[in-house]
Amino acid sequence: MNITKVPFGTYQEKPVTKYVLTNDHGVQAGILDFAGLLQSFKVPTKDGGKADMILTSENLDEFTNNGFCTNRLIGRVAGRIADGQFEINGKEYHLEQNEGKNTLHGGTNGFYSHIWNVDSTKETANEVTITLSLTLTEKMDTFPGTIHVTATYTLDNDDNLTLKFSANSDADTLFNPTNHTYWNMAKASAKTVDQLKLYVNSKNHLAVDDGKIPTGEKLANEGTPFDFSTPTKLGDALKEMASTKENGFDDIWEVEPSLTEPVATLEDPESGRKMTLYSDRNALIMYTMNSDDPAVYNHGEVHPHLGIAMEAQTLSDAIHHPEFGDIVLHPNEEKNCTIKWHVEY
Repeated sequence: MNITKVPFGTYQEKPVTKYVLTNDHGVQAGILDFAGLLQSFKVPTKDGGKADMILTSENLDEFTNNGFCTNRLIGRVAGRIADGQFEINGKEYHLEQNEGKNTLHGGTNGFYSHIWNVDSTKETANEVTITLSLTLTEKMDTFPGTIHVTATYTLDNDDNLTLKFSANSDADTLFNPTNHTYWNMAKASAKTVDQLKLYVNSKNHLAVDDGKIPTGEKLANEGTPFDFSTPTKLGDALKEMASTKENGFDDIWEVEPSLTEPVATLEDPESGRKMTLYSDRNALIMYTMNSDDPAVYNHGEVHPHLGIAMEAQTLSDAIHHPEFGDIVLHPNEEKNCTIKWHVEY
């Protein structure tokens, strides 16, 4: 087990550093202090090389110059908040509206726009850990209160990468973070996620309006392209979504929270590489990178369905739907949540 540091370019004239966590099997996770970004997640291949399980680049500009939040930490609130406003205890709050009239992914100055502080790194016989932290004020991101967040990545010798978020605030605010990594563990020449097989432990997805805001209704997955209750080839599901406005998925599945039973699995039958996702919250937002606009993505070639984001969080817009879950963070309270990925190769 070891951790190494390498320079990784600059962001707004400040140096960015990559921390490479390596376990005894040669599994590696590359984490940037910029946006807590998971820059790479490499596993050994049968021919003695390494393969990345996620979309990646060695050029920081290719992460910062696209609109896909590629592989970054997202918050204070992942997903959309309707009309950029909400109430807590009868008091109304107004946020930056950065996607039409709605607030998306914590606004333009959320978690993904900052270089985080590296509080500590730790190496033991069985795991390596990095803890990053960020403090945001209302003036910085328009959410009420000053929030202090830590994000701890741990890679262990069981080939798990675990991400634990923790937050506290000096005033009522919201907290529903995620990690926005795009997965495609197929061979490097694969142009899409079509050949991957996806399983999701879910019976329902959320109905949404034209702005992708949940209406409150839950729709059954069975008999629809949203049904991944058995491992399903993504290409088959995406064909059924070809006639939709999005030409793919940008949707919200209600899942069974668990850190011991899989919330989802994604595998490449050809290589045998597989990722199993665990989460202690009740939603999985999946986005199949439906755009082919080079202005928003420039990791080399541009084409739809190059990767799939699998964002574990509490159901979107929960502040307007109390039955979705509690994302309010009160003063003198600490909220924690965990996402875990297990890789096989």
